[in-house]
Amino acid sequence: MTGAAPQQTDVEGVDGGVGLTALLVAAARAIETYRHDSLAQDVYAEHFVRAAPACTDWPVRIEQVPDGDDNPLWGRFARYFGLRTRVLDDFLLRSVRTNVRQVVLLGAGLDTRAFRLDWPSDVVVFEIDRAGVLAFKQQVLTDLPAAPKAKRVPVPVDLRADWVTALTAVGFDPAVPSVWLAEGLLFYLPSTAETNLIDTVDRLTTGGSALAFEAKLEKDLLAYRDSPIYTATREQIGIDLLHLFDTGPRPDSAGDLAAKGWSTSMHTPFDFSRRHRRGPVPAPNDALEGNRWVFAHKAHKPRS
Repeated sequence: MTGAAPQQTDVEGVDGGVGLTALLVAAARAIETYRHDSLAQDVYAEHFVRAAPACTDWPVRIEQVPDGDDNPLWGRFARYFGLRTRVLDDFLLRSVRTNVRQVVLLGAGLDTRAFRLDWPSDVVVFEIDRAGVLAFKQQVLTDLPAAPKAKRVPVPVDLRADWVTALTAVGFDPAVPSVWLAEGLLFYLPSTAETNLIDTVDRLTTGGSALAFEAKLEKDLLAYRDSPIYTATREQIGIDLLHLFDTGPRPDSAGDLAAKGWSTSMHTPFDFSRRHRRGPVPAPNDALEGNRWVFAHKAHKPRS
């Protein structure tokens, strides 16, 4: 597989920049789907990969990778994305077993949870992302065709714009408990943008709501520039993740939520590798070492 052309960091669709990483995750989900010991099933993922000119030669099954699971990108890194998908699937489904009836996917990308998870009949799934990304996804799903298992509401707006107005305009109700997901999103944002996003989620949620997000704790991301995962991603598909990540100091969003009265728990991905007995384990010069998955719940206010 040859490297792609140099990426742009601010591209409307999925052909470059952060949009291209959505295709990387889709390819990883496709590979996970067809494993004999799959942790997550996404039958739509390979169709996104095949529909995008940028990744016509990417694998969608591990058997298509010459060195298989020994490949740092399509083996270990893809397995990481498969594990992350499963863990966050479980979190969302647990949340809607309570009184949560609104699901908000921040930077939804090529997420197909509205189509592949078994939702209660009255759940609404809001997908926020740039118009170009959502249009590409809609075209692929329409061509299949695919039908959502819940009411699905795309919200075509850049998270750097006034997404709150866009979200409430299509029916999101801050008075109804909601569950929010920021999967593989925050480390692309400047610190102030992450803080604003977390503050806004807090402001838009009532008691009984929940939030899951992924964070990176490294003080210096560039220390891992030569790690096998980042090197393979650059060399095999032309995506320089460290060029896309914001390398400034990160805020303590879990601490900020705790200070606002949320209960939070923070885990390494390896915690879930052990739980599921599948997924990546720690390795030398490990670009996953600083990754954390944070789960937060907002308590009900006591009645006066």
